[in-house]
Amino acid sequence: MAFQKRAFIFAALCAFLATWQVWAHVAVDMDAVVKVDSGSRAEIPCRCVFSDQPSVVIVQWFFVKGNTGRRQRIHYSNGTAEIVDSDTDFEGRINVSRSKASGSEHGEDISLVVRDIQLADMGGYICQVNAMSEGNKEGTTQLRVFVPPDSIHIHGVHSGISVTSAEPSKIAECEVRNSYPKPNITWYRDVTPLRNVEDRVTISDLETQESSGLFTVQSELQLTVNKEDKDVFFYCEVNYHVSSGASMKESKHINITVYYPPTTVTLKQISPDIGTKEGDTVKIQCDSDGFPPPELSFKRGEKELGSSMGLLVLHNVTRADSGEYKCAALDYDTFLETVGTINIEVHHLDHAVMRPKEKVVVQGEDTMATCNAQASLPTRTVWFKNGVFVSEGHTLVLENVTFKSAGEYICEVSVPTLSELQVNGSTLIIVEGAPEIRDPEAIVMEESLKKSVNLSCEAWGYPKPTITWTHDGGQNWHESNRDTPNGAQSVVTFTVTSDLTASCNATNDIGTISKSFNIKAIPLTTSSTKAVTISPVPKKGKKEGSGVIIAVIIICILLLAILGSVMYFLYKKGKLPCGRSGKQNITSEKSSKDDIITEMKSEKSEEAVLLQGVNGEKKSLNDQGEQYMDVEK
Repeated sequence: MAFQKRAFIFAALCAFLATWQVWAHVAVDMDAVVKVDSGSRAEIPCRCVFSDQPSVVIVQWFFVKGNTGRRQRIHYSNGTAEIVDSDTDFEGRINVSRSKASGSEHGEDISLVVRDIQLADMGGYICQVNAMSEGNKEGTTQLRVFVPPDSIHIHGVHSGISVTSAEPSKIAECEVRNSYPKPNITWYRDVTPLRNVEDRVTISDLETQESSGLFTVQSELQLTVNKEDKDVFFYCEVNYHVSSGASMKESKHINITVYYPPTTVTLKQISPDIGTKEGDTVKIQCDSDGFPPPELSFKRGEKELGSSMGLLVLHNVTRADSGEYKCAALDYDTFLETVGTINIEVHHLDHAVMRPKEKVVVQGEDTMATCNAQASLPTRTVWFKNGVFVSEGHTLVLENVTFKSAGEYICEVSVPTLSELQVNGSTLIIVEGAPEIRDPEAIVMEESLKKSVNLSCEAWGYPKPTITWTHDGGQNWHESNRDTPNGAQSVVTFTVTSDLTASCNATNDIGTISKSFNIKAIPLTTSSTKAVTISPVPKKGKKEGSGVIIAVIIICILLLAILGSVMYFLYKKGKLPCGRSGKQNITSEKSSKDDIITEMKSEKSEEAVLLQGVNGEKKSLNDQGEQYMDVEK
């Protein structure tokens, strides 16, 4: 039993030792060199791969300046927390990003980003990865920083250089400041690079490295000049390195003044600097390669032209001023005359020729117009209508014209290379056809009575249509007509008094078209009605129907009272028989005139009046009924 236990432990130990090398594995991969320009942003990648995913990965970044070999930690992170070390030049300028490595099951992509790179940041950057049980590893990237030069200055010699000098004379000095690494300066004579040539070319350089590590280089060119050097340019070319590779800058080009007897004369048009057109003022400068300056004179053909100090001014030039101009330089020592020439071309653009200037076209047909202008340079022609671009080219083609095609078309001819040369022309297209009414659909509208209404009708056509109106009703009708660019417009104004049907009729020699307006008059509504009432105003809250019923009842009661009074009066006069026998004296000795007056003024009801007896005694209802019966008989 003990033997079996020891065998098992031995086998397990062997298995552990066999796989230990596989488990404990971490690899770090970094670029050997990263190049970046000063002032930009540097990103240094660090890729680490593990044989198995560790629980914690600690990443530390170190900076090694120059060749000192001394490490300075600048950043620490463990996946959940990160620290930017203080008291370093990188504080506030770095950050680290970590993400799962693409294409690997166990690994991380780690990047150190340094902002606002300075020359002092150049050196080694170490990425140290500690994967605990997986082990640790580190890699190094060298960061190279490039600083392009601030500026290039060339300073030429302003004094004249004589061709008689036996030794090279200073031509110019070129200075390049604040660059890293050290730039190289090459001198050029026109397109030819210059090298040191004994007794002919001398180039001397002086370089200075500032405390910041940046280089300043000064270079001086000395040259034995000859008369050909008066027309050449000298400049310095600076070659330097940036992160993307080699780069180059040129200084401005300068020329020098060479003193020698005149051999050539040069003429230059100094104004205008781009093209010459009719009406311009032309200035021509004449220069001689001789010194002291010879006497200069201008000619055109055999005619002498007035000038001052080698400057010829031609005012308000025309195409007739085009041609060759000569300048002669006379050397008083040798009395030799040297002549230079220049050719002046005065460009022109004539007035635009329109064909036709006006044209009548039948609606639906095609038409065209042309616009041409003679010019000394290629021209461009564009067409506009109402300020809107229509087409380009000398010919304007209009197909299937409509009334909307009618109007004035402006052609604009210009010289692209001389924007100030431009002329315009125009053609008028008139479209002939039967009238067309704008918005021809019939209009139905409702308007209140006594309201003022405007109806507008606009028609296109040629000859210009005449607009007339027809309408029913006796409204106060006022018309206002005016012409439009392509037709006519009429506006009528009236007050609505009833339903109205009106028609707008546009007519010319070719046809007629109409448009109808149907207006329905809406009656006005009032907020109160007139009523005559006898009864008192009913109390608030009762309906209108209840007030009418009460008034009717009161009127009926008053009529009954009046009828009873009349019958009573007749009874007193003996005009009505009384009693069942059909004959009875209706007079009474005891009755009096005052009784009747009192009865009439009483506010008693009809029933009380009728119950009053002949002698002032009250009678029963049956007796009164009998009396009424007698009266009817």
